[in-house]
Amino acid sequence: MTLEVRTVPADIAEVDELLDAYLDERAATFPSAQGVYARKRTPAAEFTPPNGVFAVAYDDDRAVGCGGLRRIADDTAGDRTDVRFEVKHVFVTPDGRGRGVATAVMDALEAAAADLGASSVVLDTNDSLVAAGAMYRGRGYERVPPFNDNPNATAWYRKPIGGGTGR
Repeated sequence: MTLEVRTVPADIAEVDELLDAYLDERAATFPSAQGVYARKRTPAAEFTPPNGVFAVAYDDDRAVGCGGLRRIADDTAGDRTDVRFEVKHVFVTPDGRGRGVATAVMDALEAAAADLGASSVVLDTNDSLVAAGAMYRGRGYERVPPFNDNPNATAWYRKPIGGGTGR
């Protein structure tokens, strides 16, 4: 496997294919006790610099994973401003799993966040995605109170990141 992660426009064909596969899989595997999966896709424009990026992992030019990063409202607590970017739609195709694809995508997204001036990266996920939660915690993400009203999420995370002012 020759893995390469590239920043791409979020409205290209392979991104559409990856996100459709992601949403289909989440809908099919969503815990029934939590209701029906709300099929929601972040608009491609939100993944455009300087407000975000979209990354696709390629294995010999075949798209095997993806993830997006978008700027969200700063968190202003006391005299400190937390410049936040949110990770969205991290997905690895079944044949790409267990090969470091998600780690490579997250590395690219976190580096982009630092380059764009983030002081933290946040994300939400569902506790049913056990491997994803373990990966995020292993990367230094800590569970935080909800910062959005995503009906699919049961867990919210934050990781401080270099580059932002954190005034």
